[in-house]
Amino acid sequence: MAETLPPDRNRSAGKNRGGKSGKVADFRYKRPPQPDSRNPGGGREPRAKAAGGDARRPVRPVAKNGKPGRAQPDLADIGAVRSTAHGEAYAALDLGTNNCRLLIARPSGRDFTVIDAFSRVVKLGEGLATTGRLSDAAMERTLGALTICADKLQRRNVRLARSVATEACRRAENGPEFIERVRRETGIALDIISAEEEARLAVLGCHILLESGDGPAVIFDIGGGSTELVLVEADPGARVPRILDWQSVPWGVVSLTDTVGRSEDSEAARIARFARMREMVSESFTPFAARVADAARHPDIRLLGTSGTVTTLASLYLELPSYDRKAVDGLIVPAGEMREISARLSVMTPYERATLPCIGQDRADLVVAGCAILEAILDLWPARRLGVADRGIREGILRSIMAAERQSERSLKALKSQRGGRQ
Repeated sequence: MAETLPPDRNRSAGKNRGGKSGKVADFRYKRPPQPDSRNPGGGREPRAKAAGGDARRPVRPVAKNGKPGRAQPDLADIGAVRSTAHGEAYAALDLGTNNCRLLIARPSGRDFTVIDAFSRVVKLGEGLATTGRLSDAAMERTLGALTICADKLQRRNVRLARSVATEACRRAENGPEFIERVRRETGIALDIISAEEEARLAVLGCHILLESGDGPAVIFDIGGGSTELVLVEADPGARVPRILDWQSVPWGVVSLTDTVGRSEDSEAARIARFARMREMVSESFTPFAARVADAARHPDIRLLGTSGTVTTLASLYLELPSYDRKAVDGLIVPAGEMREISARLSVMTPYERATLPCIGQDRADLVVAGCAILEAILDLWPARRLGVADRGIREGILRSIMAAERQSERSLKALKSQRGGRQ
């Protein structure tokens, strides 16, 4: 059903670090008093983006002039949810290894409207692969971003919110201490979710962009500290695909870059570095690759990726002068083209990568690791085309919050009906 998380027939509870998952804070958001003021730093806050339109399942995009079409609709296919008070909003915050992202939305008919958004590169997991701890500088950067998020949550009349932290906080020795510090200084209660739930939320947030087809599909999320792979199939009678298998590996763009190193003094060194990255990722994917080998032989396999890596490469494919979410989200790109772009990036110098549109300094040193991970995924799941999603965990969180709200309202209505019948 649209209201439920996709079922997982391969649950492995207890294998991942982290506390209880599935928390949803139900509160009028209030920040606690702070003893000192924090300067969150400069930088523009992105404008809020609105989502609307048709919530039907997308049709197969039609190529025009050799360029793939875009899957529709925009943002998410969510059932209508009635807010219990006019103007109240729902929020989803995703604190990853590299980015801090916030989405605030209100139900709108059969969809939802995003009323505020925030995204900042915080590099929380910088150096974690070598030290096992979150650095003081990384925590300060992240707290600055979370302070901005806290202000937005307060101003936007948020009633239902869920804030999650992923691989960096799962792995860091001082992760729980940092979570408590965030709660104390910003009022945001972060939930360190398991890798399994991270994968399921990503599926819930972006599955609508899967190409139509009868064959199996893999949805993947290349993060800063980990990568999740999920094998799914259509579930007759349900709008959310069924999860058949999944795997999370501790290689993301930050953790892989820090582990392999940043030596790029010569073209030969860059080639060797990229080969090493691909080898390490491919080895970690081996169990999953073996399990999905039979499914990968289906003539109609599909592939959908959600991450900064795939959106960046899609931007380069479209030759965009600057990033445009509307052009990228839902794009279907030939897999061979993505491989060619990856190969070109892997031999460029950091300076050359930084001068490319849609990469810049923030992604110049990390995009090569993302390319290596993508290449390994294409090796084990050789789809002819790659779907691109600029959505994921945050949208999955919003959908799950709204679904829980609908279920609660239905249960309350049924209870009232039962009591009325006994009178």
